[in-house]
Amino acid sequence: MENKKNEMMETIMHRRAIRRFEEKQVDETALQQILQAGLYAPSAGGRQGVLFAVSQDRETNERLGRIKRAHSQPRMATATSYVSREQPSIADDPTLKNAFYDAPTVITLFAPKNFLFAAEDCAVAAENMMLAADSLSIGSCYIGQGWTAFADPYGQEVLRRWGIRTDYYAVMQLLLGYPREGDKHPTPKPRKEGRILRV
Repeated sequence: MENKKNEMMETIMHRRAIRRFEEKQVDETALQQILQAGLYAPSAGGRQGVLFAVSQDRETNERLGRIKRAHSQPRMATATSYVSREQPSIADDPTLKNAFYDAPTVITLFAPKNFLFAAEDCAVAAENMMLAADSLSIGSCYIGQGWTAFADPYGQEVLRRWGIRTDYYAVMQLLLGYPREGDKHPTPKPRKEGRILRV
């Protein structure tokens, strides 16, 4: 009997960070499925404390992406240490001024400030959402240090406009959009040997 391919494993192995997006907005039905994947992610103690702020406003995303870029100080890439040659990150290319790479949908994940596993809860929710996005042919990119996007008066005003509680903070952003037409899907890096220890 021929082995059936495991679709989930194929999605896991296919997913890559996408930083070049088409301008068209993400389909609403697909977006709802991606958000549901985030809502069903594991959370410490079953708290379900993560808030998902979905912004599809181009001007807001552009301004917050520029604020984030201005307040991010990544270790810049070198000839031997870099994020991506195919789709450069802000660490690879200092001319990139928008840390959100002009993604049409930006989801900021917020979590309680003083909760021990806030970052972990956001990370597992983001991974669920990235896998769901890939399965729907939508590109995604995880952007850490979410709070830097709100590090000026405009960012603070956005938090108030969105109704974000003051006891929550922005852990990260998840960028969503259709991969730019004509761009090759990023090539997987070879898996490093010796990372699994059978003890």
